[in-house]
Amino acid sequence: MLYDLVVVGAGPYGLSIASHAASAGLNLRVFGRPMASWRDHMPRGMLLKSEPWASNLSDPQGRWRLDVYCAEHGLTARHAEPIAVEHFAAYGLWFARHAVPEVDERQVIRVASGPGGFTVVTEDGETVHARTVALAVGVMPFVEVPQVLRGLPPSLVSHSSDHSDLGRFRGRDVTVIGGGQAALETAALLAEQGTRVRVLARASRLVWNDVPPPLERPWWQSVRHPHSGLGAGWRNWFYAERPHLFRRLPERTRSRIAATALGPAGAWWVRSRVEGVVEVLTGHEVAAASAVPGGLRLDMVTREGATRTLETEHVVAATGFKARCDRLSMLSADLRCSLAALPDGSPRVGHDFESSHPGLFLAGLMTASGFGPAMRFVQGAPFTATTLVRGVRRRLRTTPTGRTIPVPGGSRSSAPSPVHG
Repeated sequence: MLYDLVVVGAGPYGLSIASHAASAGLNLRVFGRPMASWRDHMPRGMLLKSEPWASNLSDPQGRWRLDVYCAEHGLTARHAEPIAVEHFAAYGLWFARHAVPEVDERQVIRVASGPGGFTVVTEDGETVHARTVALAVGVMPFVEVPQVLRGLPPSLVSHSSDHSDLGRFRGRDVTVIGGGQAALETAALLAEQGTRVRVLARASRLVWNDVPPPLERPWWQSVRHPHSGLGAGWRNWFYAERPHLFRRLPERTRSRIAATALGPAGAWWVRSRVEGVVEVLTGHEVAAASAVPGGLRLDMVTREGATRTLETEHVVAATGFKARCDRLSMLSADLRCSLAALPDGSPRVGHDFESSHPGLFLAGLMTASGFGPAMRFVQGAPFTATTLVRGVRRRLRTTPTGRTIPVPGGSRSSAPSPVHG
């Protein structure tokens, strides 16, 4: 069978795309373990930084929202009250059962050009053929660890995304590198379980997000600082609500904003759990790292040029992710090399998220330099899903196979039912 679309990835973006594609009548397959990053790569006790009303996965009718899930399960979804990551992951599974055709939990190990479009190979060797492919692979292919730490074994150095359980560090000495939410919340959780922990940050000071203003407030305050899914203020509103206009900015401007906007900062509800509790060394950068008995030694340089040495049992690098074309290892070499890249190494995408290779669509973090910072968060999933599926339908019309693509809301006899359970 030649599918219209194969969606690779079953996180917020992949599930949202699949829901819209099924509603549009496309014959599709969806591969990936639903909400895998949220279930397997975030420690228990972490909270969702984005507002509940800005954390919805997207279905065409808007029926399967986070607040609906919370109401059904006796949870609250209120402004300025963070939701536990495990609840958000459970919401994603609930969304998948109700709004998405059956998800095949096998991993895709290879995508290559093939007859009629693409061949997609699963971990157990099955080959699936598709006219178009949407890669919604999340952040895990793009883990970024500083070069100075890369040669050390996992027993000494890990990335913050490596841990679903921090219990292995109870009673040990751990250094967390980074100054953003992942670093600060990881440090707070470690301290609260009895780990001797410190934060090592390159910046001269930590940045903390303010408590968000109330949703109901005088009109003039809303005009001056409008709410958005990325925070209050007109700049954040533009990033969150107008990604199609963001894409029209000059390429250099887009790349700069994608790299610097919404930079490292801790949520307001983490601050009291870090300040006065966790040792914080700001203005320090690791210049060298080496294994020593019992752990590793970090040779550091301060912003003033002074040197300092620190010994610790383990380093957690909460140093984020960099979406580069060369890290899309599941793509065949020729397909990967055919992708046009932006100066920051991320893939260039068109106005409907199609890459430079016809029929290959991209979603999520790797499109942030094209459509803005919203693509780094769940906030970007609704715009991506509607726009990308529209692009897929356009692409299918340009490569006819004799099959009629139904209009949204029309007959969906050629697609699996999106409702399960």
